[in-house]
Amino acid sequence: MRVLPRRMRALMETARKLANSSLFEGGGGPPTTTLLGGAALFLLGIGLSACSTDTANQDRPAMTTEEEFKVAMEELSNWGRWGADDELGAANLITPSKRRQAAALVTEGISVSLAHDVVQEPAIDATTILNREVLSVSETGASDRYEYTGTYHGVIHSHLDAVDCHIMYEGKGYNGVPMEDIEASGGCPKGSINALKDGIVTRGILFDATLLPQHATPNGWVEPGTAIRAADLEALEEIEGVRVEPGDVILLHTGRWKRRAVLGPWPTSEGVAGYHADVAYFMKERGVSFIGHDMWNDVFPHEFSDDERLPLHRLALVSLGVGIFDNLDFERVSEEARRLNRYEFLFTAAPLRIEQGMGSPINPIATF
Repeated sequence: MRVLPRRMRALMETARKLANSSLFEGGGGPPTTTLLGGAALFLLGIGLSACSTDTANQDRPAMTTEEEFKVAMEELSNWGRWGADDELGAANLITPSKRRQAAALVTEGISVSLAHDVVQEPAIDATTILNREVLSVSETGASDRYEYTGTYHGVIHSHLDAVDCHIMYEGKGYNGVPMEDIEASGGCPKGSINALKDGIVTRGILFDATLLPQHATPNGWVEPGTAIRAADLEALEEIEGVRVEPGDVILLHTGRWKRRAVLGPWPTSEGVAGYHADVAYFMKERGVSFIGHDMWNDVFPHEFSDDERLPLHRLALVSLGVGIFDNLDFERVSEEARRLNRYEFLFTAAPLRIEQGMGSPINPIATF
């Protein structure tokens, strides 16, 4: 049972007293009864409206303990919301109407890639790379071969996680897909990346954390280990003049690639600026369909056990069915957003059509 904020409880008590006033019991007459009854309802209405944000904020746990994380995994779950056989998760919130609304955001005709160049040289944060080999050259043309030395998942390649299989919790993925089924099928049997073969077309919102005075550095990035909480996203909504709505993709810019270019790569053990786990409640409240980030999304370190190293990954993918874009590059789009003073745009992405795939390299596009 949820506890109402103190301000709302006080307003409700005042409204109750008005409604039970002795003026309703004769002597005041019908006009007074109507007036006071209307005043009570009006006061209660103001209270509900004014406190709606407070209620959401106060209902969110701090998400600083493993116990709060475990409760959130259950409390926020979207399992069964769109049926037992659902493979799309929160992408179901991207309706035809939502796509039309997103398309209407294109007024400038300017498109910007949201991916980073595919890394082909090893580095401390690039332990798996793309090998690009020229196979033949002739007078009529040339051909080459692309091959990753390991997984495209991790902290360097721009990619989209499938809603199922890549991340699990207690042996199960979104909507209860068990690890045993993955082993038996030799791939992702449900909720694979191929469920998104028709693409993602919706509204994107860039949350530029370098606009937050308490977090940004003069160099234009957020220092590793900085947690961006739900309250920070709400502050950015005010700064940027946007509000997250169902079906949106939210993208967190921390300046990772700018910092890397200036100071060089660093190991994740030295910290990652990213979403705090309490953002999961914001995602559920607003109906977020996908999240993205310029590294692996989760802040690191966080307050509770490293046994849950990527708590937001588990909350998003497994519980909420919210897809995740990792290692995107927002340097150019952040510059365009500032120039236009617009932080919303048409977002499009098309993963590779790989049956039973657990994700895909990706090049999303923002179009203003």
